[in-house]
Parts: sequence; structure tokens; C-alpha cells
Amino acid sequence: MENILKDKQLILFDGVCNLCNSSVLYVIKRDKENKFLFAPLQSNVGKSITDQFKIDTNKIDSILLYNPVKEKVYSKSTAALHVAKQLNLPTSLMTVFFIVPPFIRNWVYDYVAKNRYKWYGKKEACMIPTPELKAKFLM
Repeated sequence: MENILKDKQLILFDGVCNLCNSSVLYVIKRDKENKFLFAPLQSNVGKSITDQFKIDTNKIDSILLYNPVKEKVYSKSTAALHVAKQLNLPTSLMTVFFIVPPFIRNWVYDYVAKNRYKWYGKKEACMIPTPELKAKFLM
């Protein structure tokens, strides 16, 4: 896996969540330096990473950012802010929220995560990337 990622980081997301899929497309559009790859949490790659780091996806309702260089996984608002930090302006300005204590940031994150299906809907199956985006996805 580290070989595939080399100089990239992996964003793991809920593949059936419309909000999550929209967020992935948002990042892809702004990832001008090609820093990120993506995988649904439900994929083999997603399961491999959550198993490796002993993350129970039934208990953590979050995107995850896997940094293979640091051998670290970020979750919830911290993951989102680490992604935003690596994108161009104005998205990178979101990092100002690092000054907010994680328990407050994650309370807001958890509230949105808990309601995301109700507000944004849910797909029956994971998103299938278009042929031009396929290289950015690991399954």
C-alpha cells in the first residue's frame, strides 16, 4: 500500500453518502498538486486501513485521512482541516479553525455526520468514479 501512496495521502470516506461524495469531488477539483487519493471506507483498502489502526467504523462516523509517511490517521474535523490545509486559497483558510478545541469542532462535525443521510441523502452503492477520475481511487 505504501508503494501506491508514495508521496500521497489517502482520504477514506463513506462511499454511499451524498455529502461525502460531494466533498470528495470538491477536493479533487481543488487538488492541483495531486496530493490525495481516495477510497470508500467500505472498500478493501478502507477495511485494510481501519483494521490496521483498529478503527471501528461502527463507532466512528467520519472521513479519515491516512498519512503513510507519518503512519498516522486523522479523523473527523482534524482530518477535514488537514485536507483543507493542503488545498489552495480560499479553502486553506479553513485551517483557522485549528484554534478551536477539537471537542468543540468534533461536536459540530458529529452533528452534521449524524444528520448527513437525512439532509443530503444516501446512495444504494458506493460511487463509481468516471474513467478520468479512476486513477485517483483505490478500491
